[in-house]
Amino acid sequence: MRVLFLDLDSTNPEHLGCYGYHRNTSPNIDKIAAEGVRFTNYYTSDAPCAPSRTALMSGQFGIRNGLVGHGGTAGDMKLEAEKRELMGRLTRGGAFPSYLQLIGGLSTTLISPFPQRHSTFAFYAGFNEIMNTGHLGNESADDVTPVALDWIERNAKKDDWFLYVNYWDPHTPYRTPLEYGNPFENDPLPEWMTEEVLERHKEMVGSHSARELNINFNTKSYDNATSPDFPRHPGEILNMDDLRKAIDGYDCGIRYMDDHLGKLFAALEQQGVMEDLIIIITADHGENIGQLGIYGEHATADQGTCRIPMIIRWPGMKQGLVDERLHYHLDLLPTVAELLGHDPMPDWDGTSYAPVLRDGADCGRDYLVVSQCAHVVQRSVRFGDWMYIRSYHDGYHLFDKEMLYNLREDPNEQRNVAAENRAVCMEAVYLLNQWHDEMMVRSGDDRDPLWTVMKEGGPFHAKGYLPGYLKRLEETGRSPQAAELARKHPREFPPKPASEIEKLVRKRLTEQMGPH
Repeated sequence: MRVLFLDLDSTNPEHLGCYGYHRNTSPNIDKIAAEGVRFTNYYTSDAPCAPSRTALMSGQFGIRNGLVGHGGTAGDMKLEAEKRELMGRLTRGGAFPSYLQLIGGLSTTLISPFPQRHSTFAFYAGFNEIMNTGHLGNESADDVTPVALDWIERNAKKDDWFLYVNYWDPHTPYRTPLEYGNPFENDPLPEWMTEEVLERHKEMVGSHSARELNINFNTKSYDNATSPDFPRHPGEILNMDDLRKAIDGYDCGIRYMDDHLGKLFAALEQQGVMEDLIIIITADHGENIGQLGIYGEHATADQGTCRIPMIIRWPGMKQGLVDERLHYHLDLLPTVAELLGHDPMPDWDGTSYAPVLRDGADCGRDYLVVSQCAHVVQRSVRFGDWMYIRSYHDGYHLFDKEMLYNLREDPNEQRNVAAENRAVCMEAVYLLNQWHDEMMVRSGDDRDPLWTVMKEGGPFHAKGYLPGYLKRLEETGRSPQAAELARKHPREFPPKPASEIEKLVRKRLTEQMGPH
C-alpha cells in the first residue's frame, strides 16, 4: 500500500477546474479528480493553518485539543496532565501518522516546513522521516519539488509508505516567478466580481480588505505596503486592474503548483507505482478571494476560508464520483482506518465516510460547526443552504454579531440576510449550542479555548493593531469607520484616568473599610 497526501496550502476549491472554475488552473489535479471521488462540501473544522492541521493530525476539534489560535495559550495543545502516560496519546496512535505507522504498518514521511513555522512540533508525532524545506512557509514549488522527486526516486518502489507533501504557492504573498508569465491574462475575471462589488468592498475595513492587503507584523499595522520580492502581490485594490492583478496572482500560484504536481505524477509513473497509488489532494483551509470583502487571506469562519478541496483516488474504489454531503477534514482519519480494516481511535471526533468511496453511499453529516480564532473569533454553522456566522471578536472588520448567508443564492457571501431570517438564525444557534455541549462533555474539562483567546486580548492577528489602524483610517478619509471601530472596541485602549466621582467613591469606601 502506497499513499501520497498532498496538502496544498490556501487552496480555494472554487479556483480549481474540477470544481467548475472557468480558468484552466489545475489540469493535473483535475485528472486525478476524474479518476477518484471529489467532495464538494468538505470543511476544515478549525481555521486557519495551525488549528486546521492540528485538528486533522490529532483527530480532534480545536475545542478539545486546545489549539485554536496562532499565539497565546490557545497557540498550543492542551496538556494531557495527570492522564499522560510514559508516551502521550499522539505517540500511542492518537495522531494520524502514528496510527498509520503503528496500526497500518506504513513508513511515514513528511516534507513540510509547517511545524517550525508555527512551533507546532506535535505535528511531527508518528513520522519516521521528516524533511523541513526550510523557508518557514515562504517556499515556492521550486523548493519543494526537488526534495519530493529525490524521495520518490529513492523510495517509490518500496512497499507500504505514506508521503505527505506540503505546497505553499497559493498562499499570500503570491510568489510565482515572473518569468513564468501569466496564463490567465486574457481570461475574464469571475462574473460576480463587478465594479459595483469592488466599490462596496472599498468601503470595508480590516486586514486584507481591499485597501489594506498587508499585515505588517513589525509596525503592528494593516497597510497597503508592497514588496519588490513579490511583484505579483498588490498592496491594495482600488480599481479593476488591481483586482485583476490580485486574482491573476492567486490563480498563477495554483497553476504553478499544479505544474509541479504534474512532475511528481510523472516521476511516480516512471517508477511504475502510479497505477496502484492512493492519492489524497486537499488543503489546510481555503482562501477568501472577495468573500466577505476579504482578499488573499484565510481570516474567518466562513465558506471562503473553511471550505476546502478533497479529492481521493483510491484504486479499487469509486471513480468519477462527486459527493455533495457535508464532511469535516478530520473525518478522514476514521475513514482511512475503516478502509485499512481497523477500528478508529476512540478519542477521535471524526465519522467515517468509507461507504462513499466503496459504494457511493450517502453518509454525510447533518450540519457542521467551524471555528476561527487567529484573525477573528468566530464560530459558524453550515447546514442546508446556510452559513451562519457568529462573531465574538470581529478582527476590526466591523462584522455584525450575527451573519447569515444563503450559499445557494449567494455563494460568495455578499449579502447578510440574518435580519430577515430570524428563525433560521435561531435554528443555527440551537445547533451551535448542541455541538458545544457535546464537545465540552467529551473534553472532560471546563476550558473552551475560544474564551481563552478572548480573555487574553483577542485574536493574535488583531492584538495591538487597533490604535495604528484607526490612525490610518483617519489619514485615508475613513473617519466614520474609525469611529465605529473605536465604539465597538473600547476595551482595547489604555484606561482613562478615574473621574472625580470615581475618586470620591474610592475615598469614601477606604474611609469606611479602613486599611487592609
